[in-house]
Order: sequence, then C-alpha cells, then structure tokens
Amino acid sequence: MQTPSDQQDRHDYPSHWEADVVLRDGGTARIRPITAEDADRLVSFYEQVSDESKYYRFFAPYPRLSAKDVHRFTHHDQVDRVGLAATVGGEFIATVRYDRIDDRGMAASAPADEAEVAFLVQDAHQGRGVASTLLEHIAAVARERGIRRFAAEVLPANTKMIKVFTDAGYQQKRSFEDGVVRLEFDLEPTDRSLAVQRAREQRAEGRSVQRLLTPGSVAVIGVGRAPGGVGRSVLNNLQESGYTGRLYAVNSAFVEGDREGADIDGVPAHRSVADIEEPVDLAVISVPADRVPQAVAECGERGVRGLVVLSAGYAESGIEGRERQRELVRQARSYGMRIIGPNAFGVINTSPETRLNASLAPQSPARGRIGLFTQSGAIGIALLSGLHRRGAGLSTFVGSGNRADVSGNDLLQYWFEDPDTDVTLMYLETIGNPRKFTRLARRSATTKPLVVVQGARHSGIAPTGHAVQATRLPHATVSALLRQAGVIRVDTVTEMVDAGLLLAGQPLPSGPRVAILGNSESLGLLTYDACVADGLRPQRPRDLTTGATPADFRTALTEALSGDGCDAVIVNAIPWVGEDGATTDPETLATELRAAAAGCPAKPVAVVHVELGGLAEALAAATSTGPDAPAPPTGREPEAPAAGEPTAPETQSPQASAPDQYRIPAYPAAERAVRALSEAVKYAQWRREAAEPGRVHAYDDIDENGAAARIEELLAADGDPRGLTLAPADAHELLGRYGIHVRRALPAPGPDAAADAARTIGYPVALKTTAPHLRHRADLGGVRLDLTDEEQLRRAYQELTDAFGKPAELRPVVQGMVPRGVDTVVRAVIDPAAGAVLSFGLAGAASELLGDTAHRLVPVTDREAGSLIRSIRTAPLLFGWRGSAPVDTPALEELLQRVSRLVDDHPEVVGVSLEPVVVAQRGLSVLDASVRLAPPPARDDLGPRTLPGY
Repeated sequence: MQTPSDQQDRHDYPSHWEADVVLRDGGTARIRPITAEDADRLVSFYEQVSDESKYYRFFAPYPRLSAKDVHRFTHHDQVDRVGLAATVGGEFIATVRYDRIDDRGMAASAPADEAEVAFLVQDAHQGRGVASTLLEHIAAVARERGIRRFAAEVLPANTKMIKVFTDAGYQQKRSFEDGVVRLEFDLEPTDRSLAVQRAREQRAEGRSVQRLLTPGSVAVIGVGRAPGGVGRSVLNNLQESGYTGRLYAVNSAFVEGDREGADIDGVPAHRSVADIEEPVDLAVISVPADRVPQAVAECGERGVRGLVVLSAGYAESGIEGRERQRELVRQARSYGMRIIGPNAFGVINTSPETRLNASLAPQSPARGRIGLFTQSGAIGIALLSGLHRRGAGLSTFVGSGNRADVSGNDLLQYWFEDPDTDVTLMYLETIGNPRKFTRLARRSATTKPLVVVQGARHSGIAPTGHAVQATRLPHATVSALLRQAGVIRVDTVTEMVDAGLLLAGQPLPSGPRVAILGNSESLGLLTYDACVADGLRPQRPRDLTTGATPADFRTALTEALSGDGCDAVIVNAIPWVGEDGATTDPETLATELRAAAAGCPAKPVAVVHVELGGLAEALAAATSTGPDAPAPPTGREPEAPAAGEPTAPETQSPQASAPDQYRIPAYPAAERAVRALSEAVKYAQWRREAAEPGRVHAYDDIDENGAAARIEELLAADGDPRGLTLAPADAHELLGRYGIHVRRALPAPGPDAAADAARTIGYPVALKTTAPHLRHRADLGGVRLDLTDEEQLRRAYQELTDAFGKPAELRPVVQGMVPRGVDTVVRAVIDPAAGAVLSFGLAGAASELLGDTAHRLVPVTDREAGSLIRSIRTAPLLFGWRGSAPVDTPALEELLQRVSRLVDDHPEVVGVSLEPVVVAQRGLSVLDASVRLAPPPARDDLGPRTLPGY
C-alpha cells in the first residue's frame, strides 16, 4: 500500500477509500487516493490521453503537464483537495479530483460545503463506465469531508462528461455562461440516484459473470499428456460437451517445438498462455498453488478476461493459505480479471451457442431453465446428479469453492436478466454480504423463484476457506429475514431439488387449496395429512381405486383442474393390474397426465408415485428438443421494476408459452411433494404481497436534522471508536425527536426521595428496581404497581429493600401508572453483516424462552409493520384472545415505523431497545428505553459500488 508523506496530508492516508470495482463491460479496476509517489504514473497516464480529451479537461491546448501541475495533482490534503485514480495493472486509466470552493468559486477550506470536480479518462477506457463509477466514489468521499454540493464546468462539446453528471440522478442546476456549461448538484443521495447506482451495479456485475460463462475461447492450464488429472478431466469435459469456442491446452512441461506433443486429443497444446496467438477469454487453472501466481501473471499480460481456479491450497489450508488467497485476488484484480474459486468445482453453460462444461462434473447436465450455484464441490455433485436423475436440466452452473471473488451475489445479478434462467437454486455455507444478498434476493424473487439451502446453520463454524464477516444474529433470525426477502429457504439439498423441479416446470398456485386424487386410498390419506401439517387446505382425497386406467387418471385430473375448487392438484399412483390383465405402463400414464395438465396450464400438478419405475422420467421428458423448444410454464412472471432498476427480459405468460404437454415433477413420497407445493404457495403469496409493499411514512413531527446534530455532538464528546450507550436523559431526548416519548421516571435512592418523586409525578405510581438482574422482571417481585398514596409507597419500598438488598444496589425509580394493556418489546440492532434489523415480541420470560420474536429488515413499510406484529405466535393476545379487549395495534405499528425511521436515517444508531411498551386499548406507553451510538462503518451496501475486500 502506498502512503503519502507527512508533509502532503493533513490526514493519514485514507485507506478506506480504496476499492475494487466492476466496470460496465464486466472488467475490474481499482480506485484509490492519488499520492505523492504517483508522479511518474500521472505523467505516463497524461501522455496517453488524446489532445481532444486534454482540451476538454483544461479548455485549452495542454500537451504536457508541468512540474508544478504534477505536484498539484499528486499532493492533496485529503480534506479540501482530494484526488482519486482508477487503475488497471497498477497504471492510471482515469483520475478525478475535487477542490473545495467558496460561494465566489474561490479556493476555500472547511466549513465551506461546495467543491469543484473534474475528470480525465484515458481514451482507450472511455465508454466503460469509469467516470460514473469515480463520481460515486468521489461524492462519497466529499460527503465524508462535509461537502454537500459539487460544481463542474464543462465545454458544450464534451457531451460524454455532461451525460455522466446528468445521468447520475442527483438534483442539479444547469447554467451557460462564457461558452461553458456549469452544472451544480447536491450530493445527498436521492431515490433516483440510488436507483441509477443499483442499476449500473447490476449491469456491471451481471456482465462480469456473463464474460465468465460465455467465453469465445478457453485455455486449460495444467493439462498433462497422460490421461487423468484435474486439468485433463476438465479438457475432456469441454470436448464432450461440444464447446463451441476455441480450446487450448497449456502446460509449462510441454517441450517447445515438440510436434509430437503439439496437441492433445486434437486440442492445440502450448507451454504458456503467452504462446497462444489468438485472444483467450477464460483460463481454467489446475496447477499447484505455488505455480498459480505465474499462471495468473501470464494470463493478465495476455489479456485474459477471467479465471476459474480449481487449484487447492488456499484459505481452506490455514493462515498461510488465506494470505495466498488474498494475494491471488489482489493479483487477478490488478489485471482487471475476476476469479471463480480458488478450490472451485467449475462452471457450466448449456446454451447451444456456448455448450461450456469447464467443471469436474462426472456428466454434463441437459439444457434446462434452472440456474445452480454452490460453494461446495461435493454438494455440487449431489445436486447435479439429483437434478439429472429427475430429468431436470440447467441453464448455468457455478461451483465457486472458496468464492474469494465471484459470489452468489454476482450470480443473482447475472440471473436477474438471463433469459435462459427461470428458477435459481443456491447452496450457501456463508453469505459474505447478507445486506446486499437480501436486497438482490428481494429484487430477483419478484420475477424468478430463488431456493436456498444454508449449510453450517447450527454449528456456527464457517468453512475455513470462506473469509467473511460474521453475523451476530441467530440462524432463525437470518432465516426469517431471508424469507422476508422472498427467498424460499429449505433445509436440505433434497428439498431444494424437489422445490426446484416444481417451480421450474409448473405455474405458481393462486392459493392453498389442494385437490388429491389417485388409485391408493391410503396414499391419499397420507397426502391429506401432510397438506394439513404444511398449512395447505386439502380437499377430501378422490380414490380412483386400484383398477383405474391411465384414461381414468386423465379424466379425473381434467375435472380437478377445470373446477373452481382447487389451486393445485397432487396425483397419487401405485402399480395396477387392469380388468383385462394389462399391467402398469408408466409411459401411457405419463402421456395421459401430461395431456390433462396441458389442457389447464394455470394450476400446478405434482405426482406421488410408489414403485412405478420410469414414471418420473416419462413425466419429466421434454415435449420437444433443440434450441427452439418452447419453455415450460413456470413460477416466473414479469413484474414492473422499481424506478431506475434494470428491466428483466419480457417473458410470455404460462398460457402463451406452454407447449401441448409439459414437465410434471414426480416424488417418491407424499411428504416431499407436499413440502415443495407448500413452498410454492408461500412464495406465490409473497409475490402478491411484494407487488404492494406499502410505504415508509414521513411523519411531520420528526426532527431528522436536529437528531443528526445531537448524535454528532454525543459521539464527538465521547470519542470512543467503539461507541457509547446513552444516558437515559440523552436517549429519551433523541427518541423524542422522532416522536417516541418515554414515560418519565424519577430516581428514588431512599424512601423520602421516593415520596418526593411520587408527589412530583402524581399518584398512582409504580415503584421498580432498575438493577440489571431484576430489570423488567415483574415476575421476580422487582416491581410494585398501583401505589395510591405515600403509605403504600413507603411500605412497598421497605419490602423491596428487605427482599433484594440496599437501594444503591437496586437503583429504584418511581414512575406514573399507565393504562393497563399488553407488555411488548421493540428492538432495533445494526448487525455487522445483515444490516439494520427491527424486532418485535411480547415481554416476559415465556416469550424469551420460546424465542417468539419476529424480525424485519429496516426500513419497514406500513404493511411490513402490520405483518411484523401478526407474525409472532402470541399475536392473538393483541387482538382480543379469549374475550379480552383488543389493544391499539395501529399505535404499535406507528411506533415500529418511527423506530425504523430513526435507525434508517442515522446509521450511527446501532441499537435501540424499548422495554416494556405497554399497549392499551387506546394508545401505548414506552416505560423504558436505551439507545446505543457508534461511528458508522466507512463502507456498506448503502455506499458507492465496490467489490468485497480480500
């Protein structure tokens, strides 16, 4: 890392401004502060910029930089003058700088809040989105340094740079004077600027994955002449899959000029990637870890676009391997390359235009509509085999291994716009950025089902190869947050395959009503029971008897599907012998079932079969083959994207795209079919609710600016980088700025002080201890309620001290009585990985013991606040259970939204606890509250686009 001299900067080198980014074309670059040691790089960069670009930057011919210019452009105080560079291979490809100015446009220092900004991009890299990415990062730096507004002067002919500013989404003002366009814009993020940023992020990261999955040429590095070995296996898989691009074998052991070994099985062989004359898009590396750096360097110098590193010996092997892994990512990104791996299983793309199998899979999957991502090679083999046995095909597959660079988030970005993928399956052992994952999952799930299995859920032990930020949230909480984001979270890979098959081949159910029919009464009853257990609404099973023919099945299924009484159908089938002595014919049964289902393609059908070999394969067989085969109806339906978000490709409705007959999933057990259908029902319900997510209320009495100033003051006074828990008075004041008012409580260090406090507040009062071990524990006797006079108060005070100890230990307080109601708890916490989480539950030991708490990601809409209250098991107590009076849930929903706004508006608020909140028939009372503040993280998912660190 380069560090500036002490003479250069008023601040230490801001290393948190460094970031790796993905550009518009899918390549990567590094953004970092410019330092005094960059003089030679700056001069070399400037020499490669065209005269036209120099003229646009300086408004005059400027063929070379003077020594004074070089000094000015490389020496910054990192406050009033900041310069950032985008680099590839260590060399500059673009620069941006700002200079703080006053209202007359003259150089200024803080607290002036305006700065002039200017860019220069090397001509060879224009059009890659470098300037827009640099604008995001320099704007974030400026906000950190107290700058609220940028000004830029641009020549009218410089339309590209004008477009960079106008397309950024900020509120701006434009003027024209003396032949120059002057743009001024506020740096406060807006809904539009955030949408633009997210849309650019999606396109760039999706494109970076596309370059890995659709290469025009592949070099396998580490291929031996003898059969066997990882490299040779990958090469064979590429050949057998019919890869359509150019293929090369590379091994440094090959003898130069040895014509006998010039090719391997018809594939050109080379000693080095550098010896390949044609461009190479993707390199698959399978050499020992100590030889990987040389291979990466050769690929980088040769202009290879991406790497799949199969080699082991990285973070999974210990501390030295972890550092080796960091260096691998650092080296690859310096050349603008992205990595799948190390310790990867490989990649597959079944598209007829590519037919890529650069993996260790024992067999190539058939073409299909499912995208599959796994972090484990062993699980990858199991999933590929399971899908293959069930007749399901894939669009793409990525086995990421240690996923040091390309992750599940990147695949979500790619699959979102991939027209060949309708359903996505992911096996995740760790989620490197859960905050971003839930954001991407929510967006993806509005158009395509996403099924996730989490490994290492209960052990708390992540695979050693995965260097990720740990979450402090329990697994149940993370699971609830994923479901809130629309993720279909299942527990096993078997359940993943089961759900994937149904979602990939069938439409989404419009409700939970299930018709059951078949030729086994017992199997029908088992299916009925399973439906009830999974929250579905089954009809009475229809028994076709063991003498039913395939034609009888078709008639019964047609009747069930065409009626209005069900939303889905489960068909049970066991072997039979007809009256004429004919035995089971799975092919005929499959044909009849498919014909019936095709006649009503709006409802899903699943089949449960017992000892009917060949039925599953016959039901799953494609109606037609080849690249032009129509897609089956699936759970994917187009939804309107959010403002500024990229639009998913248009898809036909199930009715329009369905062939005459389509794939029907088959299951060997009723419970598995029902579980898959249940997940589809819940996902369909989420889709309907996601179409109307509600809104985040803007309450008129919220003092956001006042709260921000007070938070800054409190943090500055404390000075502890770990943060602080506010004193009660400060916490209550801050909450009050958001319309959250805590009931007054006065300290009572003695009986006389308690009596004085009661007179001040007014009877009746409550006397309670605030000692940590007794706090909020009325069941332990630490609270005395409804004290109507001084005599009762003094007697209660004596009882408390006799039972629990001295007043100094108990820290008693006196508080006015509030209307009786239901005691609840509202909390918000900033998890280092998941982000801001709002939680709700009833107060008391029973709720804590049962873990009856619900969670939602912040910000919470009005609809989400209502569902949060209703999702706990003890929610009936709020709505008049067993004749009790319902409480004021609208007031509770408003409180939840106000807490959500506080945490969302101010990332420094890392913890809020309101306990208890007594919700009465009318209104509610917050009896106690605590607030914790801490400096916000330098970068998070709300900041400018950046790749994860090493």
